[in-house]
Amino acid sequence: MGLPSRKPSSGMEVHPVSHLRWDVRQRASLLYPSWLNACGSSRNLPILSFDEAYSHLFGNDNLMVLKDGKSAHISLDERTGSGFVSQDLYLHGFFSASIKLPADYTAGVVVAFYMSNGDVFEKNHDEIDFEFLGNIRGKNWRIQTNIYGNGSTNVGREERYGLWFDPSEDFHQYSILWTENQIVFYVDSVPIREIKRTEAMGGDFPSKPMSLYATIWDGSDWATNGGRYRVNYKYAPYIAEFTDFVLHGCAVDPIEQSKCEAAPTSDSIPGGTITSEQRMKMENFRKKHMQYSYCYDHSRYNVPPSECIINSKEAERLRGFDPVTFGGVHHRGKRHHRSSSRSIQAKTSSI
Repeated sequence: MGLPSRKPSSGMEVHPVSHLRWDVRQRASLLYPSWLNACGSSRNLPILSFDEAYSHLFGNDNLMVLKDGKSAHISLDERTGSGFVSQDLYLHGFFSASIKLPADYTAGVVVAFYMSNGDVFEKNHDEIDFEFLGNIRGKNWRIQTNIYGNGSTNVGREERYGLWFDPSEDFHQYSILWTENQIVFYVDSVPIREIKRTEAMGGDFPSKPMSLYATIWDGSDWATNGGRYRVNYKYAPYIAEFTDFVLHGCAVDPIEQSKCEAAPTSDSIPGGTITSEQRMKMENFRKKHMQYSYCYDHSRYNVPPSECIINSKEAERLRGFDPVTFGGVHHRGKRHHRSSSRSIQAKTSSI
């Protein structure tokens, strides 16, 4: 998902990189080795207030920081969406928030919790995405994960999942662990996706400092059944609630782009090496809840990309959803020859 699609053309108030806060005291605390205890959970990590961690990005009055200073609401109405951005850029770390999504009819609504450096590297940006895709009444939200490196938006690495709970009923924790050679996505401390850097990926693996973002916006053109169901502002405002902010990693000076003094590695992070128990939970989640993965999409890749690890149970589940896409049956339909990222998203959103 490219960064521009999350930024509506009107009502934008983006903080330029030169205005990002560079706090030596905060950098020192983030580089302290205690951050290595992440382990996919934020319970042992410092919870930051909103003003310590983030700044307003866009949306005028649609961003509200609660009186306790530890929680924030972003909303979408007929005027605009909204969002916030971290005050620092980071090169690797553990990043987390507890999120409660809007309820009822949410078709076309997209809530995103992600890392990006598109404001710094416009033509070769990196990105690590959690995207939450709304649905019609009676059907649950879905989660999409994706990564880009060095502007490789034409090579989609999307995966999409259902959940074992209703994310609009209560807060749930969503986390990203990013190291030099590995990315892990977590939901409530359960790893749901692991990406290991391979030599063949080259610059496609995110490797430049990124900011954290949270946004809510109108994705009617693609988010729900390929655009069949659109945002209905009769149900607005759509409010996404955020709390338990964790930004625990290697903060980097946005001007100097200096390297970390204690850059973490997978071997040095307990959460970076998924335990056998965690791996079992991840495999069970993917077997039961995964609805799309680029690794099994024969209409896009005759040979799976190098980082893909093929699992027969995952493949069997996906073939049940779409035998053409995941079963290797080749049709000549125009739909299966599209290559743009937006077309791919529209296709997978109908699954």
